[in-house]
Formats: sequence, structure tokens, C-alpha cells
Amino acid sequence: MKMKLLKIWSVISTVLVILIVLIAIFLMGSRLLGFRVFNVISGSMSPAYNVGDLIYVKSVPPSEIQVGDPITFVLNEDLVVATHRVVRIDAENSHIYTKGDANQTIDSSPVHFNNVIGVPQFRIPMLGYVSDFIQNPPGMYITIGICCVLIFIVFLPDIVKRAKKKSAEREAAALTEGATTEGALPKEEPEKAAADVSETTDSTETVKAEEPQGARTKISEPEDK
Repeated sequence: MKMKLLKIWSVISTVLVILIVLIAIFLMGSRLLGFRVFNVISGSMSPAYNVGDLIYVKSVPPSEIQVGDPITFVLNEDLVVATHRVVRIDAENSHIYTKGDANQTIDSSPVHFNNVIGVPQFRIPMLGYVSDFIQNPPGMYITIGICCVLIFIVFLPDIVKRAKKKSAEREAAALTEGATTEGALPKEEPEKAAADVSETTDSTETVKAEEPQGARTKISEPEDK
């Protein structure tokens, strides 16, 4: 029963580890493919991009941007990043005019070509909440702890199997050693031991028989003066 539970838990923990690895790839591994990842925190572009969505932005030359494209750009000197849709391009002054899909008016300040980060390529709904949680304390520490526990649990069945195997090997070795010790004495040993006892007994009796005679020889009669 315990082994079945271990196997079931091993499958569950493996799936969880794979899920965490996939999330990590979507959050950080995408940078290796040239994407920058941003978390949507306002509803100015809904329903195209909703709060909690994770958008993947690809850098493109300003000359390739067209009216109607959504762009991600640096909004102000505080380095706030925004994503709005292009409504007009002023190539002569290197300016792009934008507007949020959910907004009624065009943004008051145009975006300079140098402030354009890129064009969103795709989004993953709700993954932004996960990204925000695991990238900031205490969620970061909780995630690291969970990953360590899951990795340990994945290898737990193998650890238990190895421990049981070593225990069985030790028991088998102990039984083998005990059998060898019991069969080590030759069959003639008991007879030899009995002979030694007999010889010792006879010798003792001989000494006892001679003691009175020896005692008499030590007594001397008084001499006549």
C-alpha cells in the first residue's frame, strides 16, 4: 500500500515539477529567443490585453511599425512601460501617436522612435499573476522552497528503494556469516575434547593416590639418644 502511495505521489510531484519548469521557461527562457516579457497591470488595452496577462514583446525597427499595431514603449522619464495601439505615425519627427483600446482619447504625448521597445507577439492569460508572485518576496522564497521539496519528493521513491535494498543485503550477509560460523568446527572436535577431559581426570586421581604415601615419607621418628 505504501509503495502504491509513493508511486502516485511521485507521478503528481513529477507533473508539478514539469509545470514549474514550463512556467520558468515562459518567464525567463523566452529571453533567449529575443522576447521581453511584461505583465499587464491596467485595463487600457482590454479586451486585447487584460489585467494579469503576460505579453511577449519582440523588438522591431520603427520603420516596420504600422498604424493599427500595438506597441510596447517607455512612457515617461520614470521608465514606466505601456502598451497601446498606434493611431498615427509622424516619420518626419520620429513620433508615434498611440491610444488604448479601452480609452476614449489619444494619448497626450507621442512616443519617440527611441522609446519603442517592440511589438507584442502573443500573450498568456493570467500568467502575469504568477509572474508577479514568484518574482517578488515573499512569493519568491515560497516558490524556491516548494521547488526544493518537490525535487526531493520526486527522488524519494528511489531513496526508499535503495535503503530497502541495502537493508536486505545486510540481512543476507548476516545470515550467511552466521551459517558459516555454525559449521566451522570439525566433527572430531567433541571427541577430542572428551578425551582431554578424561586424561585430566586420571592424572588428578593419580596425584591424589600418591599424596598419603608422600606425606608418610615426610614424617621422621625421633632418634634414640
